[in-house]
Amino acid sequence: MRDLALVGFLLMLFGLGFRRPFLFVIAYVYIDIVSPQRLTYFLLNAVPVSLIAAALAVGGWAVSDDKSGTRFSMRQVLLVLLLAWCSWTTINADLPDAAPEKWEWVWKALAFAIFLPLTLRTRVRMEGLALAMVFSASSIIVVGGVKTLASGGGYGSLNLMVDNNSGLYEGSIISAVAVAIIPLILWLARYGTIFPPDWRVRTYAGALIFSCLLIPVGTQARTGLICIGLLAVLMLRSVKRRVLYLMLLGAGGMIALQFLPAAWFSRMDTIAGYQSDQSASTRLAVWAWTWDYVKENPMGGGFEVYRQNKLKIDQVATEKVGGTSTTSARTTYDAGRAFHSSYFEMLGEQGFPGFLLWIALHVAGMFRMEVLRRRYARAGPEDAWIAPLATALQHGHLIYLVGGAFVGIAFQPFVYMLVALEIGFDNYCRRRGTAAAKVGWGRPAAAPFGAPPVPSSS
Repeated sequence: MRDLALVGFLLMLFGLGFRRPFLFVIAYVYIDIVSPQRLTYFLLNAVPVSLIAAALAVGGWAVSDDKSGTRFSMRQVLLVLLLAWCSWTTINADLPDAAPEKWEWVWKALAFAIFLPLTLRTRVRMEGLALAMVFSASSIIVVGGVKTLASGGGYGSLNLMVDNNSGLYEGSIISAVAVAIIPLILWLARYGTIFPPDWRVRTYAGALIFSCLLIPVGTQARTGLICIGLLAVLMLRSVKRRVLYLMLLGAGGMIALQFLPAAWFSRMDTIAGYQSDQSASTRLAVWAWTWDYVKENPMGGGFEVYRQNKLKIDQVATEKVGGTSTTSARTTYDAGRAFHSSYFEMLGEQGFPGFLLWIALHVAGMFRMEVLRRRYARAGPEDAWIAPLATALQHGHLIYLVGGAFVGIAFQPFVYMLVALEIGFDNYCRRRGTAAAKVGWGRPAAAPFGAPPVPSSS
């Protein structure tokens, strides 16, 4: 029955796409995030639905889309350069048999991120993409939230519909993404036009945010706790009554702590006592190995290069019995351990050139969102949605960058969709400002950085 439901939904989406070709883009986003072919037993397993959706999306854009004013942004150029560099490191990879496996999905994520901004010409399309990303991720998040309420979850034991925990179905990754999309959910609940804000939209948004916050509890991913802490700090930029916000935040945190399972506290305690935790100690050893490797191989070793590592792991544990503390040290050895960090993933696999391209892409995105946030901070009612969207995208992006320090998501496709949304949004604001200038309107885009927008003369 689940197979029939998923196939029927995809067929409906494809059918509507022939009337509104942008829906082919939405179909690809859904397939790439949810991976319905992994949820079915046999109907979609042998069908290249992702390839079909991509071909229809590009074809629909080429045939029917308005391309006037289309331009390549500098961040799209960075994506092209990063794609080319990853191709070169794959050809020259240290592990030529293993590298193509990761390259097979990485190039698709980068290529789609290059193409996607070309389709985002209107506010409705940008909002549609944001909704597709949130709803697709929520199909995983809501399942995880319900199971967490029912059983409390557990590290490595929270089943998110599939046994294979790759992509967004992996605990640490979905924890980071779930927290990162909360600002976008809040924006949709306040400024959305496809689903105009009313009590139903706000109720669903509140329930979905609650599920997002439950995911780090159910997965017991330490990354999620760090991301929640960062989100709480970032929200201070947007709330008007900060003292009240801090009081409610503190009260809510104290109440939530009473309901958290003991296993969650034990897991979080390892953040402070990382030297006694094998997982944390292994990560530090991998990062040290990666830094030594990239110093000798500044161009990187290509995808999956971590499989070469051989690690010496030093652990220090302190045990308290009564009033006496006993410290013990032990050394273990391991090999072939993953990077567990997007930054070291980029350094090890793509070397310094790839890392610089990657970090420039993300820093430029956050900078451009800050420019738009300040420019449109005092915009009129017609443009009141722009600054909050820039803030939501910037906050989500920053949460990803912090969460990515502890989980290898340098090439996570969901994140590149977020980057593409930023690029399309930035280009939309540029076109809007250019059009306003041609007819003599005052436009916020002409204001100096950080200054209030110039009031319209008409």
